[in-house]
Amino acid sequence: MKWEGNRESDNVEDRRGDGDGGGGGGFSFGGGSIGIGTIAIALIGSYFLGINPMTIISALSGGGQLPVQQSQAPAQRPPASDRQAKFVSTVLADTEDVWSALFKAQNADYIKPKLVLFRGATRTACGTGETAAGPFYCPGDQKVYIDLAFYRLMQERFHVSSEFAQAYVIAHEVGHHVQHLLGIDEQVAASRRQGNERRANAMSVKLELQADCFAGVWAFHANQARSILEQGDVEGALAAATAIGDDTLQRQSQGQVVPDSFTHGTSAQRVRWFTRGIETGQLKQCDTFSAPSL
Repeated sequence: MKWEGNRESDNVEDRRGDGDGGGGGGFSFGGGSIGIGTIAIALIGSYFLGINPMTIISALSGGGQLPVQQSQAPAQRPPASDRQAKFVSTVLADTEDVWSALFKAQNADYIKPKLVLFRGATRTACGTGETAAGPFYCPGDQKVYIDLAFYRLMQERFHVSSEFAQAYVIAHEVGHHVQHLLGIDEQVAASRRQGNERRANAMSVKLELQADCFAGVWAFHANQARSILEQGDVEGALAAATAIGDDTLQRQSQGQVVPDSFTHGTSAQRVRWFTRGIETGQLKQCDTFSAPSL
């Protein structure tokens, strides 16, 4: 992946040295966190209703967002010598450029998310986030959280090491931010209150697959604008999508597959929706909620 020399985002907050462990284990879902769920699939805090996001994007104005939790200490920038932090800062900047342009084309303003680097655990508007959750997005403060040790896990457990696959992880979480800006998660509470676990899981699958598709949309436009893709990059991302499918993870962890408990989609579904995004570059192709089949 060609990224060195490209713009870095100013919206990266480095908490790796401040020991902000949050005071307690587990993960609270008060703010409805949304994560890629590689390690703990069950850490999905909210489930989308089946609505077409394209019907509301034109109404975006940048207002009406959830309150943003402010840090009590000034945000720290990662050191310039940290190559991995530099990488995620560059990927975040690329997502900012792509989504700002796509929103502008719909006469809307894209509100840029923050990306927080942490170790172990950290406070969020969604409760205490932990490394064990994998990378996740918290709509309550509009921040993406990642412990960069996750990339080492990708390599050691899933044998996925390409930089573009790592960029896919960031782009997927930013995809959840885009979903939040579209207002879809404001419809979630009613679905969860119904208490139908099977339906809630099905809505979560559609949510995650749409975020995969949005990650593909980002890659399509980023490559058109800046030629970021190199040979083998797409295959690396597809390998990552395959590795984190619910069926693959369940088979590895418990030796059997329970489809009704899926929250992210099968490996084949994740590959299919990411591929759809990267091949078309069109948001309208990412409407998993209206799709006759996933």
